[in-house]
Amino acid sequence: MNSTLKHKIVFLGAAIGWFAIIVQFVIMMQNRVKSLTETTIRFFSYFTILTNSLVALYFSVLWYQKPFLLLKRFEKPGFLTATTLYICTVGIVYQLLLRNLWEPTGMQKMVDEILHTIVPMYVILFWFFYENKKAVSWKSIPLWLLYPLIYLVYILMRGQLSGFYPYPFIDVDELGWEKVLQFCSLLFFTFSVVAIVLVGIGKFINPNKR
Repeated sequence: MNSTLKHKIVFLGAAIGWFAIIVQFVIMMQNRVKSLTETTIRFFSYFTILTNSLVALYFSVLWYQKPFLLLKRFEKPGFLTATTLYICTVGIVYQLLLRNLWEPTGMQKMVDEILHTIVPMYVILFWFFYENKKAVSWKSIPLWLLYPLIYLVYILMRGQLSGFYPYPFIDVDELGWEKVLQFCSLLFFTFSVVAIVLVGIGKFINPNKR
């Protein structure tokens, strides 16, 4: 794929991502029952929102194409794979654990599908064509797992203080610590497996052609 086509794909990825995030924020604000500050904190307490924001930022930086620190880091082999790991896991967890828990309608349904299905698939395809997969190291996997680990620790600590847990499977008040820690272990295992699969695929397919 030529650079012009890639530039258009990157722009579309950024546009879709920011659109979904902004609309979701507006919807949450329209339906808030807490203060503006608390609602904003809760909005960014969702792993889905944080990870989709990372994806939108990634595409935005690549589209901007100006040489600065973020661009160098984002273009480094492995960063796209890590981002794909996070957003892919967002999609997997939603489809398996959360989709049947509610039935959104209208704009909320569209945004929900973008955040949990369309963006993950878009990133996976982008990763397949544009990541320098042969240069991605197995040794990077432990570093990639720090993000979900730090997120889980933070959200559990804040939940103890605020009583708010963004996902039902980590609600300590409802499930108790034992079940929540079991779910967290399962989630961490899922992240690890997806990371291994992504790196493994990259080692056994032809290197991408830019």
